[in-house]
Amino acid sequence: MSRDDLRARLATGSLVLDGAMGTQLIARGMKPGVCNDLLNVEQPEVVADVHRAYVQAGSDAVLTNTFGANRFVLGRHGLVERVRQINTAGAVNARKAVGDGRYVLGDIGPCGDFLEPLGMLKAGDLRAAFAEQAEALVGGGVDGLIVETMTALDEALIAVETALAAANGRPVFASMSFDAAGGAFRTMMGVDVDSAVAALVSLGVDAVGYNCGTATLEEYVELTRRVVAAARKASPTVRVLAEPNAGKPELVGDQAVYRVTAEQFAEAAAKICALGVTIIGGCCGTSPELIAALAARVR
Repeated sequence: MSRDDLRARLATGSLVLDGAMGTQLIARGMKPGVCNDLLNVEQPEVVADVHRAYVQAGSDAVLTNTFGANRFVLGRHGLVERVRQINTAGAVNARKAVGDGRYVLGDIGPCGDFLEPLGMLKAGDLRAAFAEQAEALVGGGVDGLIVETMTALDEALIAVETALAAANGRPVFASMSFDAAGGAFRTMMGVDVDSAVAALVSLGVDAVGYNCGTATLEEYVELTRRVVAAARKASPTVRVLAEPNAGKPELVGDQAVYRVTAEQFAEAAAKICALGVTIIGGCCGTSPELIAALAARVR
């Protein structure tokens, strides 16, 4: 695919993304707590099987298994020197798994640390880390980049600026993680919807939205209403994306258990799309079964 194909596709209607990666890897025998990103190199077929399952469920695009593949997260596993290898492999594997009939988004998640003065991380070091990751994903052949699950606006802006520079014309999506709080929605770092959306849209992203967070399906619908309103205020053309969790989990022992059915998830997704979301998928707790129901309903 050429780099222009995804942007052209966005103009034709809804784009269905995939769902959770981590829980699907565990379901295939991977141990919790290991470095999932390293599986791109050491057990690529397991990762590819997850990608293929989502395509079979109806996903138009999959996210690479590179959510934590920046040098700060990988450094905690002693893998700093393998950043480019792991990201390139994640992109190449995803493309092989889904073929030329689907799109691949290079997934960029947070670094797990805080910028100065709250933390010890320097902006220049963070920018270099995100550039390293984004360039490797683009080199591996992704159709676009998605910066997701961000809670600190300063980190999100650096990640998006870096992604835009590395994308070489490919679309870039930006997603924050909001929680319901006293009738409002804020990230863990206190960022409100209007501030986040306005700042991200001002950088020139193709789509802005939310993923993950702690909310019920009803709260995700209300969050969508507010994100769409903020996006329309910031730009008449920016697209809105949503990747809700499978509702709010229950803690059973030491495990988070999601009780939402495929039908309930699809019903919520239909309401979310009716509000103006055109890029829709799932985050924690979602599975190919839920994405299949979503895809069938929103189409």
